[in-house]
Amino acid sequence: MIHSLFMINSRGDIFMEKHWKTAIKRSVCDYFFQIQEKASSPSDIAPIIPTPHHYLINILRDRLHFVAIVSKETQPLFVIEFLHRIVDTFTEYFDECTETTIKENYVVVYELLEEMLDNGFPLATESNVLKELIKPPNILRSVVNTVTGQSNVADTLPTGQLSNVPWRRQGVKYTSNEAYFDVTEEIDCIIDRSGSTIFAEIQGTIEASIKLSGMPDLTLSFVNPRLLDDVSLHPCIRLKRWESERVFSFIPPDGAFQLCSYQVSAQSVVAIPIYVRHNIQYAGTGGKFEIVVGPRQTMGKTIEDVIVKAPMPSQVTSLNLNPSQGHYMYDQVDKVMTWFVGAIAAGKPPSLRGSISIQTGLPAPEEKPTLAITFKVQQLCVSGVRVNRLDMYGEKYKPFKGVKYITKAGRFQVRS
Repeated sequence: MIHSLFMINSRGDIFMEKHWKTAIKRSVCDYFFQIQEKASSPSDIAPIIPTPHHYLINILRDRLHFVAIVSKETQPLFVIEFLHRIVDTFTEYFDECTETTIKENYVVVYELLEEMLDNGFPLATESNVLKELIKPPNILRSVVNTVTGQSNVADTLPTGQLSNVPWRRQGVKYTSNEAYFDVTEEIDCIIDRSGSTIFAEIQGTIEASIKLSGMPDLTLSFVNPRLLDDVSLHPCIRLKRWESERVFSFIPPDGAFQLCSYQVSAQSVVAIPIYVRHNIQYAGTGGKFEIVVGPRQTMGKTIEDVIVKAPMPSQVTSLNLNPSQGHYMYDQVDKVMTWFVGAIAAGKPPSLRGSISIQTGLPAPEEKPTLAITFKVQQLCVSGVRVNRLDMYGEKYKPFKGVKYITKAGRFQVRS
């Protein structure tokens, strides 16, 4: 299926490549570079690029392009999902997926890619199975491997590969059995200047951390499961049970994993937890800049990690702003103002006010910037999805920990 993989940085340089069959020349990426030059932004590149002899399927993660070369027609979403799984694995092994970390861990990266794909087809993609095969890097292990010439690859086959439940290893034992579930929702919405919602959509995930002995069989039910739409399930979930009873019945992997992702079509009005008031004006060689953010009075929860980004026009040379809370920075190259607000509690809302300097000899900009606000709210589920109960079969365990709800907005835009 997948013939080769090329990793390309933001400068357009191929800094790593992996071939599972015969080597393909780097010139095949010229088709990708041609599309990249025509795209207005890196995210606008088409995920599937057909060529005379191959298909180029790519994703963008952490400012890195992962380009898979497919020689025969195949399901593109299958390849895209596998590429995302590669990035998630790198992040779990190295805490981040950047060009620097990949170069520093070349050997481990090649070992992971060799185990995750066999002759072009996915083989081992679960993190607990991979960690049995290839030990995560650390300073002591790196020193020992350098001295002895050994590698991180284990000598024995993972126990999960020998059972009918390949995502869970056998013989797991814990002194304290615990199960944690984090429901994280991301609001994608566009709000006009008056505060009316133009578009709203909620993307959610349920992250699980299971530390249970033996081979537990869990059932997770919801109060209102009909709200979940376009659900992407982990392979451990029994699909027929979900389709018939709308419950998650599964034997979980050992450790942390993503149980499912879902989408909630926000046909009704979504209660946005934060409001924004802004006034940005241009006049001659200067201008006025003012932003005020605050929590909704009806929410009653603290909004954390608030970050406001404003891409400015190319004519803007500098900003002289005074934040009442947090700090800001202006990128002269990308022309983006970033205001790190922090936590917002009830009371006086934080503000950012100041002046704009415009390059002389150029006309004043006509377009107003579109503000992008990201934030996080603990113990709040905007969509209304609620977990009812978690049941266990086959074993006796102590009561589990509760479910934690997190709401964070990834693309919250305010149009001027």
